[in-house]
Amino acid sequence: MHVPDGFIDAPVSLAAGAVAAAAVAVSLRGARRELGHGRQQAPGADRTAPLAGLVAAFLFAVQMLNFPVAAGTSGHLLGGALAAVLVGPYTGVLCVTVVLLLQAFLFADGGLTALGVNILTMAVVTVVVAYAVFHLLQRVLPRGRASVTGGAFAAALVSVPAAAVAFTGIYALGGTADVPLGRVFAAMTGVHVLIGLGEAAITAATVGAVLAVRPDLVHAAQRLDSPLELRTSPAPDEAAAPRKPVRRLWAAGLLLALVLGGGVSFYASAEPDGLEKVAADNGIDAQEKAHATEGSPLADYAVTGIAGARLSGGLAGVVGVGATLAVGTGAFLAVRRSRAAGRAADERS
Repeated sequence: MHVPDGFIDAPVSLAAGAVAAAAVAVSLRGARRELGHGRQQAPGADRTAPLAGLVAAFLFAVQMLNFPVAAGTSGHLLGGALAAVLVGPYTGVLCVTVVLLLQAFLFADGGLTALGVNILTMAVVTVVVAYAVFHLLQRVLPRGRASVTGGAFAAALVSVPAAAVAFTGIYALGGTADVPLGRVFAAMTGVHVLIGLGEAAITAATVGAVLAVRPDLVHAAQRLDSPLELRTSPAPDEAAAPRKPVRRLWAAGLLLALVLGGGVSFYASAEPDGLEKVAADNGIDAQEKAHATEGSPLADYAVTGIAGARLSGGLAGVVGVGATLAVGTGAFLAVRRSRAAGRAADERS
């Protein structure tokens, strides 16, 4: 659902960018608590930060795996629901935003003038809607891992058509082609309901896998934690004990992301995704403009100068996973340290 340049006019694109920037600013503030340095630290926050960069890298890799959803149409993971459930809603918005930034600037995927639109629809709307649906379901479902997995499935399923509706609303305000709004709404929601089924399956499978190994690392499963035990002294090596399993999970997740982005992505569907198909069929792309970074050596997820689609695309996927991991991890560490520095200054004053 990456919106290219030219679909939305300049005033609405600027307005969407302003709203997206405000949402990211709010998310930066909220992520401090989720990542472990808020005034009231969230349960398990100290274990969230090491995984947030990995979640962003995994989202990048899985977004390369377009899957067929209908004749001549494909879809790919948006990732808002998955990120929100695994690392929290504020950090989830930042994870998807990091992916979108790198896709736009390095891979010429998603227009630069449309970056605010893409962050708003693919990061903010998906996360907010998904987490709201998930939270509501957790209030009524019985406590257990199955309810977390089922809630993640439902949240992801709803989040994708919600993003399509958000795009339709933005298009109603600033669409550059004269296409009846009802036609845009019907086409976008119809195909993205189907894409939502794929998103829901991927999200539930991933959340279920992490729950099976380390449920304490799933932000949205905090209520499954064991009751607090009072001890007069810590058990030997208690503080260091969780680190090795976290490192193993981190290494396994990174390896999976590299395999998906560097290898499995070669077999992804070549059909246009939902927005591309709807735009081509209905004339929404009449004013589409060339991407400002179309000359990037990684444009279209291929490395310039490398012969062979498999090798070129695989290297691009590996570079993308590595870059997302590095940028995401650096950003999340900076968020933690900024809050820690602020608290230390308050204590000294």
